[in-house]
Amino acid sequence: MAVNVETLDKLERKMTLTLPVDVIKSEVDSRLKRLARTVRMDGFRPGKVPMTVVAQRYGYSVHYEVMNDKVGEAFAQAANEAKLRVAGQPKITEKEGAPDGQLAFDAVFEVYPEVKIADLADAEVEKTGTEVTDAAIDRTLDILRKQRRTFAQRAHDAAVQDGDRVTVDFEGKIDGEPFQGGKADDFQFIVGDGQMLKEFEDAVRGMKTGESKTFPLAFPEDYHGKDVAGKTADFMVTVKKVEAAHLPEVNDALAKSLGIADATVEGLRNDIRKNLEREVKFRLLARNKQAVMDALVAKAELDLPKSIVQAELDRMIEGARADLKQRGIKDADKAPIPEDIFRPQAERRVRLGLVVAELVRANNLQARPEQIKAHVEELAASYEKPAEVVRWYYSDNRRLADVEAIVVENNVTDFVLSKAKVVDKQLSFDELMGQQG
Repeated sequence: MAVNVETLDKLERKMTLTLPVDVIKSEVDSRLKRLARTVRMDGFRPGKVPMTVVAQRYGYSVHYEVMNDKVGEAFAQAANEAKLRVAGQPKITEKEGAPDGQLAFDAVFEVYPEVKIADLADAEVEKTGTEVTDAAIDRTLDILRKQRRTFAQRAHDAAVQDGDRVTVDFEGKIDGEPFQGGKADDFQFIVGDGQMLKEFEDAVRGMKTGESKTFPLAFPEDYHGKDVAGKTADFMVTVKKVEAAHLPEVNDALAKSLGIADATVEGLRNDIRKNLEREVKFRLLARNKQAVMDALVAKAELDLPKSIVQAELDRMIEGARADLKQRGIKDADKAPIPEDIFRPQAERRVRLGLVVAELVRANNLQARPEQIKAHVEELAASYEKPAEVVRWYYSDNRRLADVEAIVVENNVTDFVLSKAKVVDKQLSFDELMGQQG
């Protein structure tokens, strides 16, 4: 068919579709006849309902289905013939004044934009590197030892120190009035672990079994308990028991208790190094990928299809409502969530998706089966039974599609880094992992 496409805006197009009335009527009759063979109605035997009755009951809905199907087919065929890459769903409305024996429709839709990516050789990308040091391994060992610490009661006159487990009774009051969550008996915590507010830990440190103390405690403005946030309470605390921590020695027995195959201190340190290096690799990859994507967005020129942005906005708002529902918020599915909150993020996602897709298409950066397999095996390597994890990924096409998307992004990252001006930046292990000290 000859297709006339009118440009309404940068990406918006309009085309007129015509359909012969007799084609619609013929398809409606055919579907009603098929329906009549199986439809059940009171007073008639199956398959013996008169066509006039079937048409009266189901004619409108069948006619609506046929119109949708035929107009959809005509639009797809017309768009294909005009070599249009349609973005989103077209808005189709019936048009007045069609020739005799014809139905006419206007289809308004958007097309995917042309994506122009400037020379990547001019792009500057910061590439981060990190080394797993012996100090990082030592700190991980300390964490493992703390997870396996035991406690023994201190002498009655021994003062509370950092690392001790204390059992206390406490009660807090604000302006002389008790408040919810401000009282507890036989409450245990480890001093110095940050479980309690600093003022509370400072007050308990140095106390002895049987001692009581009253002290003021100022709750931070951003404290999770909204009723007390920003207020000052007077607390009375009584220490009932003080227990000293005992950390296991770093020896072969510790390695064995942790299930290390090579149950030696060297084997334990090697195992920790391997796990830390795997974690560092994934974090560096994520960080460098983000730097590459930022550079790509900056180097790309394109118009955004409104329909694709709207679909992304709808998806993000739906995700926000699902999150509210999970938190127990009443009527979360009806919560008014302004689109503008998510618009910048939605536009960036769509822009990035289109730019990456163009780069992948133009440079054959699709994920190869062996790359997907290697990535799945790498993900599975940190589990106790890697083969089962690999089977789990390969048993679901959606999981594999997620892996494929990651591999494509990795390919794009490697490609851009091979073309751009790379500025190497070395981060300490703690900086990368977001640890303090």
